[in-house]
Amino acid sequence: MCKGPHAGGRSPRRRPPRQVATLPPAALEEREETHQAVDENSRDPRLQMPPAPALGRDAPRGTCIPKEGDVNQPRSIRPGPGRAAGTPIVAIAVAVALSLAASSSAADFENYGQARDFLVSKTNVVELTGENGERVAICPQLQGRVMTSTTGDLEGPSFGWINRRFIEAGQQDKHFNNYGGEDRFWLGPEGGPFSLWFAPGATQDLDNWITPPALNDGEFEIVSGKQEPYYRLARRMKFGNTAGTQFDLEVSREIHLQKAHDFGALFGSDAQAALDSGDVRLVGFQTINTITNQGQAMSREKGLVSIWSLGQFPAGARTFVIVPYRTGNESKLGPIVNSDYFGRVPPDRLRVTSDAIWFLADGRFRSKIGVSQPRAKPIAGAIDLGNGVLTLVHFTMPDDPTNFSYVNNTWGRQAEPYRGDVANSYNDGPPEPGRPALGGFFEIESLSPAAQLPTGKSLSHTQTTFHVTGSSAALAQIAKAALGVDVKLSRPAGGQTQR
Repeated sequence: MCKGPHAGGRSPRRRPPRQVATLPPAALEEREETHQAVDENSRDPRLQMPPAPALGRDAPRGTCIPKEGDVNQPRSIRPGPGRAAGTPIVAIAVAVALSLAASSSAADFENYGQARDFLVSKTNVVELTGENGERVAICPQLQGRVMTSTTGDLEGPSFGWINRRFIEAGQQDKHFNNYGGEDRFWLGPEGGPFSLWFAPGATQDLDNWITPPALNDGEFEIVSGKQEPYYRLARRMKFGNTAGTQFDLEVSREIHLQKAHDFGALFGSDAQAALDSGDVRLVGFQTINTITNQGQAMSREKGLVSIWSLGQFPAGARTFVIVPYRTGNESKLGPIVNSDYFGRVPPDRLRVTSDAIWFLADGRFRSKIGVSQPRAKPIAGAIDLGNGVLTLVHFTMPDDPTNFSYVNNTWGRQAEPYRGDVANSYNDGPPEPGRPALGGFFEIESLSPAAQLPTGKSLSHTQTTFHVTGSSAALAQIAKAALGVDVKLSRPAGGQTQR
């Protein structure tokens, strides 16, 4: 029986929660030339934010906007006592060796209570909770990040990667304030002629890579009502690109707790049946991200932007990102995977089967992969074999992404600035000998199409993240149904070494 949020028609283990009103993702149904943007007047107002306090000694601790908490309701957080270690999760018995020369150590998971108490001691935290121990922690001051979540109340595992060392130091980093978190809001492109990260004329390398202050600093304001069963966050952002174009955006994020029936709606009836038949626990959350152009009309010639959703998770020597792809002839659809963002990915870290890309997420080798517009599907996942955790990510995507412009995040010169990847995964590691890694995590990322937004028009992108824990058999069944892959393999069948 699924022990996460209950499916429709099933009796909950506790009193019925108030229904979560999950908004439908914004449709991108029109081709680029006839893209119908959303009128700003049809949406709730976005508010301009004052500067956020620094996370140093003078920052307020453990404060939050008060709300009346209940199951499936937003809750305010107060600092709590130290937590005992949580109950270990059942480890998966199956192995996906991939002929990888890696140790057998697992990713390190602290329990959710420990993670939440640490965050409360440093910044404001608000929370979404469910009737079976599901919890989602959100930090508005940390650029509105969803920091972590759990299936098992305070003693359950904390699934988001939290950069404790960086947060403890309380120092800003102009390159990247890497707080961690399961879902953060960014904008692309990262590199190329319209990069948001590199100054005009600068060589596009790591030394010159600087996150735009609008994305790196400042808090989001909570603008949802106290009785709403979700959080809506908002702020104003102004920034420029390397071509000299200036942008002025109002940004909003809605964060919703998800239930088992939401899982089925996104991953299909077979995945829902697999979830219902297994002895598993589930937590899920959804972020609906919207930008509204308050500046000059955007144009391809001066540079467009895409909404970029990124989740950071604990890396492990037996953790693999799994990315399904559209099959077909390479001469027509192009390469299955783009693996040259930071140089060639060695074949012991990247394999392709007949149905998915398998990417080692051990946090020990800096590398990144991407899936192109002709190859992308709106799903990705990761399996942590050491801790028995299946992570599944779904994101909004047009039926045919090739009819839309996607910004190209590759650094340096680009032949096609609007033929970028739809989804990516990043594995952390030292950028070069003698230089430290960012922190030992991996990411699953998705992007929206770019659009030539007139003044006052909007663009939205939705990303939904689920974590499932349980028996090896149950997780294998869910992975097969949701991702179309078989995790009961000593190595991926028919694996190919990538160039």
